[in-house]
Amino acid sequence: MSLVIHSVRLVDDGRETADAWLRFDEGRVSDVGAGDAWPPADAVVDGAVLAGDGGVLTPGFVDLHGHGGGGFSYDGGPAAIRAARAVHLAHGTTRAVLSLVTADLPALVERVSAVADAAAADPGILGSHLEGPFLDPGHRGAHTASLLRAPDAATVEQLITAARGTMRQVTLAPELPGAFAAIGRFAAAGITVGIGHTDADAALTRRAFDAGARLLTHSFNAMRGIHHRDPGPVVAALRDGRVVLEVIADGTHVDLDLVATLFAAAPGRIALVTDAMAAAGAGDGAYELGGAPVAVASGIARLADGGAIAGSTLTQDAALRHVVRAGVPLAAAVAALTRTPAEAIGRADIGRLEAGAPADAVLLDAGLRVAGVWLAGARVAGAPATGAPTAAVRRDGAGT
Repeated sequence: MSLVIHSVRLVDDGRETADAWLRFDEGRVSDVGAGDAWPPADAVVDGAVLAGDGGVLTPGFVDLHGHGGGGFSYDGGPAAIRAARAVHLAHGTTRAVLSLVTADLPALVERVSAVADAAAADPGILGSHLEGPFLDPGHRGAHTASLLRAPDAATVEQLITAARGTMRQVTLAPELPGAFAAIGRFAAAGITVGIGHTDADAALTRRAFDAGARLLTHSFNAMRGIHHRDPGPVVAALRDGRVVLEVIADGTHVDLDLVATLFAAAPGRIALVTDAMAAAGAGDGAYELGGAPVAVASGIARLADGGAIAGSTLTQDAALRHVVRAGVPLAAAVAALTRTPAEAIGRADIGRLEAGAPADAVLLDAGLRVAGVWLAGARVAGAPATGAPTAAVRRDGAGT
């Protein structure tokens, strides 16, 4: 089955191409061009009709860090994974790493195995991200303190084995006993190590990057901030060209002016992630994250006990709108949702629209709201080309 999408502004690889078209064949991009001389295809989509004037076509979004949506958590088994993924797919996230919160070891073994099964059945699932249990208790956020542990060799091996080659990312605090050996083991297995939920200073963070860590988990959150005599992990990451910085651009986790500053300070090294929990796309109310009660009000998720931020209700299309309104150039913002996160986990084959790449694409209207989503060449979601935004989109944009 072949498909042409035409009359769009293509934004990819740091460039914008006016009046562009793409051709998909058998789930991959076969040709890219501009003008009205596109090749014949089995089906043709006029982007100007579907998205209106000013429609933008981008690669499918890649989310390195999210916990669920639609009222469901990725910790909840196959049906919950499918339901949560459907929410984010409709918002343009064609490929996602499924994040798992801290739990006891038998539960984590079961959950990484369940994600491995899901990844085998769904090309949109890239694998798992262990956000715990290797975290600093003093920066645990919404993670259960009693379940945190140091990354001993036996535990690391058990989890790697259970994931069956599908663990893509692990977050750990480098000050824990055994952390540097664990960084080396995970990196040797092709798993991207993120530094996060940590009390590490800049010097220790630099040592962790030298040992093989290549990511900063949700920058600024659950770590030391920037002080002029104690610059902390964020500055260590900004100064290291090997490192990608995750950012939750909902306007709650990090001020959007500061997010724009990060883009300017580390061009090509920002990955916009959602850190979305079950309430994303599901409305305010009572939820759980890792067994902890969470109250969501005005789209902001906080632990019922203590009020700490407990993930987000963000979707990646909303993140795009937020950072563009903050002054980030559209091409840079798109790269932070596509190529940069894909490359951070060693998947340079996705997050781009060039000949031979998987045909994952998002069509956006002039207001950067989703009008159509394609995964491996098949249309899988799309909002109406006209009409009011959904309640979920309005909530994600509240207060920004």
